[in-house]
Amino acid sequence: MTDGAVAGGGGVQATGARSMAVGGDVSVAITGDGARVVMLLAEAVRWAKEVEAPPGAGNLPGSASGVFVGRKGELAELRRLLADQGEAAVTQISGVRGVHGLGGVGKSALALRYAHTYRRRYTLVWWINAASTEQIVTSLAALATRLCPQWAATVGVQERAAWAILWLQWHPGWLLVFDNVEDPADLRHYLGTLPEGHHLATSRTATGWHTIAPTMPLGLLDAEAAVDLLCTLAFGAEHVPTPRQRRQAQALTAELGYLPLALEQAGAYLYQTGTDLDDYSARLGRVLDTATEGIDPQRTIARIWQHTLAAIETRNPLAITVLNAIAWLAPDDIPRTLLTPLAPDPVTLGEALGVLHAYNMISFTADRQSVSVHRLVQTVLRHNTTNEPDAYPLGRQEAEHLAREAIPNQDSATTEWERLLPHLFTLATTITPHRPASTQTADAYEDAAQYLYRQGRDAHTIPLRTVTLAQRKQVLGDTHPDTLSIRNNLALAYEAAGDLRRAIPLFESTLVQREQVLGDTHPDTLTTRSNLAYVYQAAGDLDRAIPLHESTLVQREQVLGDTHPDTLTSRNNLAYVYQAAGDLDRAIPLFESTLAQREQVLGNTHPLTLQSRSNLARVYEAAGDLGRAIPLHESTLVQREQVLGDTHPFTLQSRNYLAYAYQAAGDLERAILLYEATLAQREQVLGDTHPDTLTSRNNLAGAYQAAGDLGRAIPLYEATLAQREQVLGDTHPQTLTSRNNLAGAYRAARAVQQRGTATSETDHGQ
Repeated sequence: MTDGAVAGGGGVQATGARSMAVGGDVSVAITGDGARVVMLLAEAVRWAKEVEAPPGAGNLPGSASGVFVGRKGELAELRRLLADQGEAAVTQISGVRGVHGLGGVGKSALALRYAHTYRRRYTLVWWINAASTEQIVTSLAALATRLCPQWAATVGVQERAAWAILWLQWHPGWLLVFDNVEDPADLRHYLGTLPEGHHLATSRTATGWHTIAPTMPLGLLDAEAAVDLLCTLAFGAEHVPTPRQRRQAQALTAELGYLPLALEQAGAYLYQTGTDLDDYSARLGRVLDTATEGIDPQRTIARIWQHTLAAIETRNPLAITVLNAIAWLAPDDIPRTLLTPLAPDPVTLGEALGVLHAYNMISFTADRQSVSVHRLVQTVLRHNTTNEPDAYPLGRQEAEHLAREAIPNQDSATTEWERLLPHLFTLATTITPHRPASTQTADAYEDAAQYLYRQGRDAHTIPLRTVTLAQRKQVLGDTHPDTLSIRNNLALAYEAAGDLRRAIPLFESTLVQREQVLGDTHPDTLTTRSNLAYVYQAAGDLDRAIPLHESTLVQREQVLGDTHPDTLTSRNNLAYVYQAAGDLDRAIPLFESTLAQREQVLGNTHPLTLQSRSNLARVYEAAGDLGRAIPLHESTLVQREQVLGDTHPFTLQSRNYLAYAYQAAGDLERAILLYEATLAQREQVLGDTHPDTLTSRNNLAGAYQAAGDLGRAIPLYEATLAQREQVLGDTHPQTLTSRNNLAGAYRAARAVQQRGTATSETDHGQ
């Protein structure tokens, strides 16, 4: 059981099997139990500029010959939007009768048709699964693997994604298709920093796009196109339907509500079984009741399947088992290898998948090594459960088994983990209330959380650890040490995500329980106490943070010894909080002694040693000693790039610190360039509203103001203040800093004729 810990400005500890150590103001894990050290070679940047996409490069799912009818006007409008503005989002019509936000109207099909139709006009076309920021990053990383495979095999996902962005910035004329966007804000960074090509998005969300991209709402098919689609699918592209068949098709398409997905399902069934349209319509009967609110897509699909699923089961029973299992996985990029345990051999599995494909239940990728399933199909299948409340829903148990079987070793290549993660997240977020995760499945979630933890992506472990905590509480009890360990780690993830409102009470309750169960001086109790002191400090509550750091240090010295890594963590944390309180006379010698001890105990390039070096540079800077601060910041940044990689949160932290030091030294040109680069990377790695991203945004605004560029400073200050009020609260110290900075910028703007300036506070921040 991993028991991580946060720490202010320094290292922390982990207890239990496969334990990890985390360092610094940002929660990042580096472990010795198989973690790969990532080097981002300097040549990689040059390669991003020099590597050209081979002719026809892309990863479009399916082929250009797939059935597609109608939508000529929509295709033309899409082309116009992209040609004029460079970006467009295909959404559902908000509030349209019968759509109800469930999908199935053909957004992805329209985007795919556009991509195939205009393929030759682009240097590269890349299809991105955009249901989450994690999947966007993974898809971009795959682009780097395609263009620069030998280098990509040596680095992690974040480095590959960053390389892909560099490539897209240097090479014009490409098309990115962001499919199934859940949150339009996820695209803000990419659209803002990648102007050299076109961006096309599809989304069930009709709102939130006004500041992101122009939208093109997509409704149901018109009656004539719906008939053409059904006839083509039911009789084949070469068959010319008779007038009677078209009349039958007109009646059936109206009954199906002109919903493309329903037409595809019905057409596939008709083609595979040779059923007459009137007979099929009679079988459906009036159960497809079109209520006053219009056709319900979920109900429509469910009724169609009464016959389709029966036909599939008669033809290949294994296909039904496979279909029910993949309903609980992520809808895209389901590797065939993940499904292998369901069949006795690959040939049998291939036959089952072939039947599902023939009935339009799944689609294959171009290489046929992965399959996808429509989200509406999954929604219907997940509701097709047994009537017993305590029973597993159909396919759920099989899906969990598949995920457990696919868990890689902790030292496996990142590609294996990244392909599995979306499916683990989907399982974790679709847990059923009557049947929480099994112990084995919860262990799989925790293994995945450990992988993310080592990657510096602890904030992304929240859904995994939430489910694991519920399972541990049910099976082991609320105060079992393993339950408390997961609770500590979940609080750690909340802190990493900047959600102090959840992190603080969770750390507080965990500390009380650990004191009761383990004792006041148990190492795990001291870990949680150190974590709680840090989040108090992060929340600006130094009156509670300082005495808690001081008492934790005393206890660790007594229990663990003077040079134990945990003791050094507490010493570093105490120095950090002294600095936050402005007590540099106590902070500087404590930072210096901690660095010397860490170099001796951990080595010169250990991440925690680098954290101490960074902290010492900061405190020198706070004391006005830039002559020692800047070289120390520069050397620490170089070492972090070598040890952790170019986009690791700690590397970004060093970059922010160095930019601040340059600004303090009056070198605004270098400061602004470094602030801009750091902000772009933090938006990508941490997210648009993470506290560290907001720190970078505030600092960049301050540098713009210092350079006299109020036109760029004020909007950035305004945006940062609004986001800090939302994320941190109205009275958080950083929110107050933003409010003061914005007021100063307003005063400077009013006095611009007299060249008056207002001093802005810069977050020394992360």
